[in-house]
Amino acid sequence: MSVDIWPPISAEELKVKEAESLKRELAWITAETIDVCHELKHGLEDCYALLAPIDPGSTLVMSTHRNERVKGTLTRVGTRIVKGTLNLQFRTLPSQVISIAPEAPIHIHALDELHTHLTQSLDLLALTIARPASFDNDALALASTLALLADSLAEAAALLKGPPLAYPDNSWLASSCPAHHFVPPLPSSVSFHVTLQESNVVLYLRALEPTDAPQHFGTKLGLAIGTVRRLEHDEMDLIFPYRPRGDGSAESRMGSARHSPQPPALGDVEQVFVREKIRIESADPSLISVYSKLGFLSHMLDQARRNLAAVMGVELED
Repeated sequence: MSVDIWPPISAEELKVKEAESLKRELAWITAETIDVCHELKHGLEDCYALLAPIDPGSTLVMSTHRNERVKGTLTRVGTRIVKGTLNLQFRTLPSQVISIAPEAPIHIHALDELHTHLTQSLDLLALTIARPASFDNDALALASTLALLADSLAEAAALLKGPPLAYPDNSWLASSCPAHHFVPPLPSSVSFHVTLQESNVVLYLRALEPTDAPQHFGTKLGLAIGTVRRLEHDEMDLIFPYRPRGDGSAESRMGSARHSPQPPALGDVEQVFVREKIRIESADPSLISVYSKLGFLSHMLDQARRNLAAVMGVELED
């Protein structure tokens, strides 16, 4: 079976007709893709609103299960922990109560980066929607723009997912919160580190001991004969280079929200043991909703990119 064109046309005219048909198809798929960009922009604006610094914020319960080694709450407003009080009952340190200093809220670095990615994605979509005619004769430019957007959304989702639990995360060594964020100031023997994991806000508290700290003879004897036992955890008996002054990720971000500030000079490094480690996670409904929306928007964007690539006759890289 064959297909003939009637009335017959020359090969040169056929090439012209094919070019016109391809141009119409590209114009159609470009218009369809711009419509998808409108929907993506509305969805990202919803995500942006969920991260907005609107009072009263989200109150997160930070308490250990089945015991009261840590008990209290933290309040997240936007990308910051603005208030909270924790009662700490370490087994290796004296009991203490700490509060977030009102004048020094703690910035969650992953949320600051997420905010930056959402801002950049919205700016990119706004430019794409405002000047769709620039893509009429260059679908490749539109495809490149969508690829940048896909990378930004993937990185945003990765920030909410956090590092895998199966692998060690040593970011606390430099990004633990400095003492001035707390009232009274946090003692040097405690590391306070806030991060994200599976869209939950996760707090790590560590009791630290300098490697050159003198050890009481009774403790040495007890460890030798087994009457004194070390608290077992995945970081025991390891030496860590710890920076108590942090790397600036918990501080206020000065300047534009679109650009990360230059990190301050890192402080001195202290060699420490982790005597005790406590992990507490608290579900944050707003962050869970943002992660779910990002997944849906990424799927929508992926389908639009594949449709555009099919009409262009190119192969989309995974």
